[in-house]
Amino acid sequence: MKRPFEWDAKSGRVMFFQHAFHEYSLTDRVALSQLPLTVTVCLTAALVALHFPATLGNPFFVVFLATQAAAWVLCHAVPWDKLPFPTFLAIPLLDMVSISLGREGGQDSPIGISLLTVFPVIWLCASGLFRRSAMVISFLGPLAMIWVPQFLHGTYTPQDLMRGLLLPIMMFGIGVSISVMTQSMVLQQKSLEERDAALHRALADSQQKERLLNTVLETVHLGVVAIDADGREMMMNRKQRKNHVLGTPGGTGGHGESQLLVFDADRTTPTAADRRPIRRAALGQEFTDYLIWVGTGSEQRAFTTSARSMKDDDGSYSGSVIVFSDVTVLMHALAAKDDFVSNVSHEFRTPLTSITGYVELVLEDAEDLPQWVVQQLEIVQRNAERLLSLVSDLLAVRSGHMIVLPHAVDLSELVKTSVASAEPKANDGGVRLHVDAPERLEAHVDANRISQVLDNLISNAIKYSPDGGDVHVTLLQEENAVVCHVKDTGMGMGKQDQTDAFTRYFRAENVRNTAIHGVGLGLSICKSIVDAHGGTIGLESVPGEGTTFTFRVPT
Repeated sequence: MKRPFEWDAKSGRVMFFQHAFHEYSLTDRVALSQLPLTVTVCLTAALVALHFPATLGNPFFVVFLATQAAAWVLCHAVPWDKLPFPTFLAIPLLDMVSISLGREGGQDSPIGISLLTVFPVIWLCASGLFRRSAMVISFLGPLAMIWVPQFLHGTYTPQDLMRGLLLPIMMFGIGVSISVMTQSMVLQQKSLEERDAALHRALADSQQKERLLNTVLETVHLGVVAIDADGREMMMNRKQRKNHVLGTPGGTGGHGESQLLVFDADRTTPTAADRRPIRRAALGQEFTDYLIWVGTGSEQRAFTTSARSMKDDDGSYSGSVIVFSDVTVLMHALAAKDDFVSNVSHEFRTPLTSITGYVELVLEDAEDLPQWVVQQLEIVQRNAERLLSLVSDLLAVRSGHMIVLPHAVDLSELVKTSVASAEPKANDGGVRLHVDAPERLEAHVDANRISQVLDNLISNAIKYSPDGGDVHVTLLQEENAVVCHVKDTGMGMGKQDQTDAFTRYFRAENVRNTAIHGVGLGLSICKSIVDAHGGTIGLESVPGEGTTFTFRVPT
């Protein structure tokens, strides 16, 4: 418990009242409440001794001084904290009795000892206990101090009694004022204590959440960075600090993102400063699965990065959180898969070329062969050419280059031809084909490649309508572009499948365990062809209702 008087070892001085009143012990608070009266009584005794020494011989005045000394001793000697809480109020009541004796014994001196009553009145009313009783005592105590001696001596007149009312009224006014101010202060203190308690609870809750957040951030196997509105780093977890060191030249750390070894998807081209994840996030951009490579040599790692913006209460940008996910193992696995496909495709190309060559040689003498043999050889030739075309597509997709040779083509004719070629397959599956195309619509495209796109999209529409339905192929002209829609009423696909639909080797979850065949390359090849033409391709789908593929190519 704090003390009102403390020794400061540094300054070598006694420090007085360095804390709030309520922080002291109850004994100290009682003594501090009595202290003003005790000091005043001491000064009064000194003045009386200097100027009115005869008063010191008055028994009542001596008892007054003795009771004041006793009250001061009691303040320190009595264990107030072990007694019922209001017990200490006996001290101000004792003071009133003591002051009345001092007033009676100090009649020969002009010193207004009666005014000392203000101290016990203030103490009683400021305690906040028994407020009404305290205000009554603040009036009746001084009144008794004046009237009781007059009645005992029998020397009173109505005028004397009336003159004696001034001090009680004044003390009552002081008591009321002190009581009102104390009550107001008590209410304010209670309100402050409630707010303080609420702040402590909020602080404890905030600290708990902060500890939880820090634990989560340090536990997850992801690099996390938080930046403010000016792009300054606010927080970086342990995993990201390791990633940061990986990208620092020399592995020393302490460099900004612009100086880190960050490369594009080809692993060799340095990523431009304004395309680096943290810089993009600082500009307010949001992105998902943005691929970068960090570091060099055998320690180079691949990361997909995602960023989300934070907003303040006004909706203004206040910072971003960027997440780095290490996908090096996945990228190596994809590269190994591509290398395997490429190697197999190369191995297939030579025997397929030989097969198609020899079949062509045999078909040159078709007139010497039975018709059924010719038909079977043509089937062999057609499927060998199809397989050779697929091998070529695999190699093209692996290399990332799709060669197109644009020239003036009637797209309406290509659409009608593709639909006609798909009619037998559609009839077998109970699918009705519908075409909506102008009589003629010319564009500069690679006819073979665009036909491949149309064949793939129409074939998929039929294939993924296993219970029959309708497939609508629509061709139309837009400003500087040709647009083609292929819409089916088949099984459709979910949102996540739509996101991955054009990824190589991807097959939708709802068809993986079905009898519908495929390797997941058709849409990837379509996208490569459309991209090579400078166009775009996309889709809209609702599970159970169907899918619409749309591609646009410049005219």
